[in-house]
Amino acid sequence: MFSLIPRDNSFFKMFSAMSDNVIAGAQALVDLFADFREVDRKIEGIRHLEREGDEITHAVLTKLNQTFITPFDREDIHQLASKLDDVLDFINAACARIAMYRITTPPAAASELARIILMQSKELQKAVSLMQKNGNILAHCVEINRLENEADQVAEQGIAKLFECEKDPINLIKNKELLEFLERATDKAEDVANVLETVVLKNT
Repeated sequence: MFSLIPRDNSFFKMFSAMSDNVIAGAQALVDLFADFREVDRKIEGIRHLEREGDEITHAVLTKLNQTFITPFDREDIHQLASKLDDVLDFINAACARIAMYRITTPPAAASELARIILMQSKELQKAVSLMQKNGNILAHCVEINRLENEADQVAEQGIAKLFECEKDPINLIKNKELLEFLERATDKAEDVANVLETVVLKNT
């Protein structure tokens, strides 16, 4: 169980906005792979969400520099904002590979990884929402870590299948990099969970 004595509620509101934005990006990624048409338009939508995430992150860091008493350690506020932003950065980076490499038939593992990223994002949102309450944040962190382990297996199996079935070496390289960036997005979600665990341990 965990609770914080808030000195400035605006930090929590901004973290909530960041987690909502990450979910929007993850959902857009799932939708992209579910119906792989109008790809450029959908990727541009994800880019827009990534820019919004950057703006919220900048607002958090600006407020951090202007605030004398913070609800928890300044370093942890900085880390939490940065790591949340990283999740959407890697979603966007994966989409950039689709656009740059003109991938027309992504591997099935890409859709599965996108689903895992969305599930992690929802767990992050739940954890962040509990920062002002007496809630069990650690349970959501454990689930995020479990999902990251699942993503590792999906990525490994997906890459193995590429080497087994893909005859065009250029397509193999393109799709392997796509899967690697998606898997790294799941790593970044785990990084957020690790920061949340640190905050919990410092404040209990």
